Amino acid sequence: MIRRLSARRTAPGAAALVALLSLGAPTFAQTPPAGGGGATPETTSGPQNQEPTAPAGEETVYVWGRATRLTGEAQAASEGVVGYSDFETRPLLRAGELVEVIPGMAATQHSGGGKANQYFLRGFNLDHGTDFAGSFDGTPLNLRSHAHMSGYLDINFLIPEIIRSVEFRKGVHYADEGDYSAAGAARFTTYDRLDEGFLGLDVTTDGEYRAVLADSLETGETGDLLYALQYEGGDGPFDRPEKLRKFSGFLKATGEFAGARARASVMHYDNSWFATDQIPLRAVSSGLIGRFGSLDPTLGGDTSRTILSGSLEWERAGLLAYVQSYDLNLYGNPTFFIDPVEGDQVVQVDDRWSWGVRGHAETEGRLAGINARTRIGADAHTDVIDEVALYKTTARMRTGTIRNDQADVTAADVWADLTLHWTGRLRTTLGARADLVAFDVTALQPANSGDGSRTRLSPKASLAYRISEGLELYASYGRGFHTNDPRGVALTVDPVTGESADPVDLFVDAQGGEVGFRFEPSSRFNISATAFSLELDSESIFVGDAGTSEPSAGTRRSGLEISSFWQPRDWLVFDATAAWSHARFRDAPPDQNRVPNSVEFVGMAGATVVLDDGWEGSLRVRHLGAAVLVETGDQTSEPTTIVNLGVSRDLGSFEVGLDILNLLDSRDNDITYFYESRLLGEAAPVEDIHFHPVHPRSVKLVLRREF
Repeated sequence: MIRRLSARRTAPGAAALVALLSLGAPTFAQTPPAGGGGATPETTSGPQNQEPTAPAGEETVYVWGRATRLTGEAQAASEGVVGYSDFETRPLLRAGELVEVIPGMAATQHSGGGKANQYFLRGFNLDHGTDFAGSFDGTPLNLRSHAHMSGYLDINFLIPEIIRSVEFRKGVHYADEGDYSAAGAARFTTYDRLDEGFLGLDVTTDGEYRAVLADSLETGETGDLLYALQYEGGDGPFDRPEKLRKFSGFLKATGEFAGARARASVMHYDNSWFATDQIPLRAVSSGLIGRFGSLDPTLGGDTSRTILSGSLEWERAGLLAYVQSYDLNLYGNPTFFIDPVEGDQVVQVDDRWSWGVRGHAETEGRLAGINARTRIGADAHTDVIDEVALYKTTARMRTGTIRNDQADVTAADVWADLTLHWTGRLRTTLGARADLVAFDVTALQPANSGDGSRTRLSPKASLAYRISEGLELYASYGRGFHTNDPRGVALTVDPVTGESADPVDLFVDAQGGEVGFRFEPSSRFNISATAFSLELDSESIFVGDAGTSEPSAGTRRSGLEISSFWQPRDWLVFDATAAWSHARFRDAPPDQNRVPNSVEFVGMAGATVVLDDGWEGSLRVRHLGAAVLVETGDQTSEPTTIVNLGVSRDLGSFEVGLDILNLLDSRDNDITYFYESRLLGEAAPVEDIHFHPVHPRSVKLVLRREF
């Protein structure tokens, strides 16, 4: 949390990642990139995105991303961009918490530091992705037909210090957002160059540690080479030591080519861990285990991911190509001993390659005498999945095969939108996207093999009206979708029982709209509010013992989100968000229409102090409201409130800080479920609360040495 911002050094030698701290902050007041299709956003090219330097003689400049003026630019009140200044002072427990800079979004963890987070937004328990899309420098991160859940989104590889900005959107009214984005989308963009190298070390009282090294080198008049290395390890606070071993490495080269800003990067991530999953309440109440205990000490897994990407970005066009490899072995046992002999442990296996291209272009001119901007784009993505499987295991030893499939999945789309500025106050955006998904599944059971393709068209529309220079109203409507697992589309036989099974539709329709306003009277204060509604024809529910995702009934969600930023003094910043949601199954009877694990309220607030003498501080609170756990509403989770505090001091080239995570030592839960499980000695499965506690209070020492 203790990174200082400064102007870029042009002297020879290593420039540094801490520039991420440094260089990036001045850019946050720029308009978010409009480049479509998820192609790499501009960070240094284009006149509107020139990275400013600090005035001569001034060492530190803070420009807050939440202060970015979006009136006149945004399609909706719910979209925004958050820059590094906004989250550099935040005490973070895990990289996945970076999504919590998105108003109304929360991330929790229930299975160690290598499994994707649970995400909550707009009344969704997004599980590990499904209806929330993520990208890293333009490369899509969600994984189709994944072993754990189609749409799986794992961002544990992120190195927070090199994230320049997080651009977020919500809803189905953006033409350049496609699969898995019904609830929202986030684009993580890294720095091109960093001003000051640094070596960092974090150590906690729970026995966890993190080391990070980063720097930038100038490779010519217009070129830069950025590198960052991160290693995390330790045992954590749970009775079963986590033995986390996580490595992330990133290398990025930038320069000029063919009149464009050219970028090439490689990211590699490798992680292994032991996990303490959710545990039944009765096991704790009886004294069998403690709150931080485990009923299966061999859970956890290992995973790796490598992404190679290259992009060209002109002023009004962009092109991105990428290739990535991915593998996962994830051991889980949510029900324990329904099989009293071998137990219920399984391993989910995923091994794949994927590649794709994305492009976009835009023009501005006049159409029938009206100022107009037209954007067009296209994307293509292929997954070659060599193994997506579920095996029966005992203590990580395979004892049987439940399913073992291969799949090739190709998705392609074209999209376009037209923005018309009817007057200086009124503008409209009309858009559409056409999507095609083709698949070829080869299953262990031949009856579940199959191929096919499906297409769909999704219209979009938005309206914005500027009442005054700092006040704008918005209304949007659109149709979107998420795709189901193609293995479920080809399914004819249940892989567990051998009985006939009904296939699912490939495309699941989503439609929704929102209205809102944004008030930005100055760069020191803004507030936005959005009322939304979203309907889905079904939602994916993972069935662990079959290795499949089953569709639920159709759902309807509505809600209200409010987000605000206030900088009363140069050295003091407040921010707050509050989100309410109402989720119901559409066609179920009133006494059975509650959507399990839909959190009805998420609230966050923070205060940040940055003093001229080098002192910095941050106090943050996150509240996750209660959620019903079953359709009848008879079982509910308890609310969760966490307070984090961070203080640091800049001593020149050396910085030292102290984070207190879970300051009030809350005994709340990260996640709560209600389902059947069976303990050793029980005659039959028992319905019970299953929970994973939040980490207890811990103190983190944060050290940084700049060079």
